[in-house]
Amino acid sequence: MMTESGSSPMVELRNVTKSFGNVRALQGVSVRIVSGEVHCLLGDNGAGKSTLIKVLSGVHPPDNGDILIDGSPVRFGSPRDALHAGIATAYQDLAMIPLMSVSRNFFLGAEPVKGWGPFRRFDVTTADEVTRVELNRMGIAIRDTSQPVGTLSGGERQSVAIARAVYFGARVLILDEPTAALGVKEAGVVLRYIARAREQGLGVIFITHNAHHAWAIGDVFTVLSRGRSLGTFRKEETTREAIISMMAGGAALEELEHELGQHAPPHTRD
Repeated sequence: MMTESGSSPMVELRNVTKSFGNVRALQGVSVRIVSGEVHCLLGDNGAGKSTLIKVLSGVHPPDNGDILIDGSPVRFGSPRDALHAGIATAYQDLAMIPLMSVSRNFFLGAEPVKGWGPFRRFDVTTADEVTRVELNRMGIAIRDTSQPVGTLSGGERQSVAIARAVYFGARVLILDEPTAALGVKEAGVVLRYIARAREQGLGVIFITHNAHHAWAIGDVFTVLSRGRSLGTFRKEETTREAIISMMAGGAALEELEHELGQHAPPHTRD
């Protein structure tokens, strides 16, 4: 079980429970997010990862338990409340419009404008310049920010989402399966930009079912199974193999192997 890092958490969930009808999606889950750390949230499908994201990002209020920002309890009435508290979420589909430019997507919903009254219009020059500067700051080299975002690779689009969150003042960045549909090289691109966000002092929540990607970038690991936490571990306290075993239900698999072994047919020679 995790030893305290010594840093005060920016965001903390304490004993959070969430049900949908008779389905208990989260059962007493606690998570602490610290500045300058990547906290990996791991688990198979149905583990509760998506529900936890939605509680943290203001989509669903918890039934029980507390959300704390800088040690003070808060209640999010909407995703906008979470955003105002500095919690930004980049979902797997990224909510980008493929035919719009990179800079339009970068500023989507918060567009810089110029002119007055009925002559107000999107300030293309400012948007392109700011987007280019912010992407370069994250180490992202996109030649033309006016090109449609749909022409970018999956890794580049994820990187734009990370840079956008940093620019708009996120303190905690939630990344929902950002490497799920990517090859090894593209996943590596995204992991490098997650490291950049960590270097800039953000607390990053990296949701994934890929333990190899998590181990490459993570500082802290929380494993969920059927809505419960199996524990939170710092990297120096555990191993990749132990994390994989927990995710795969190691104890249950061993029991199954023992059961199957008992009923295996005797070996016969040809």
